[in-house]
Amino acid sequence: MKTSNVLVLIFVLLYNNASTEWPTHTVCKEDNLEIYYKSCDPQQDFAFSIDRCSDIATHTFNIRAAMVLRHSIKELYVKIDLIINGKTILSYSETLCEPGVSKLIFCGKKKGEHIYYEGPVTLGIKEIPQGDYTISAKLTNEDHVTVACADFTVKNYLEY
Repeated sequence: MKTSNVLVLIFVLLYNNASTEWPTHTVCKEDNLEIYYKSCDPQQDFAFSIDRCSDIATHTFNIRAAMVLRHSIKELYVKIDLIINGKTILSYSETLCEPGVSKLIFCGKKKGEHIYYEGPVTLGIKEIPQGDYTISAKLTNEDHVTVACADFTVKNYLEY
């Protein structure tokens, strides 16, 4: 099973689409919750998955994410926007890596190196709000160059 996961990961990382638009990937589709993502970096896609949609509302859930770096990251910044009907409702930014302060194990990685993270993530929310919305996440380095970029579509609805 691990070998097939590695082969799929390599395919996703090396897949070169003739256009500048990457495919939409399904993170999970379960009960009343659906999550999809698409890389918004025209030069690179990446792999991302979670164990189960239902785990997201339990505060801590396991993810897997992988990519090959196109740019080194001495410093790394994240900007996350919550977008509803084309309007940014909430914006959040944080420094993840800087000299002497590294919140992530891959801080300091060089261009061409492979990043792989598998482990727990805590969002700090009690529930995912009902509705359809987009979460735009962008990681940039010290040169303000995009390291990774994705738009996540979240659909949380009631079944009747």
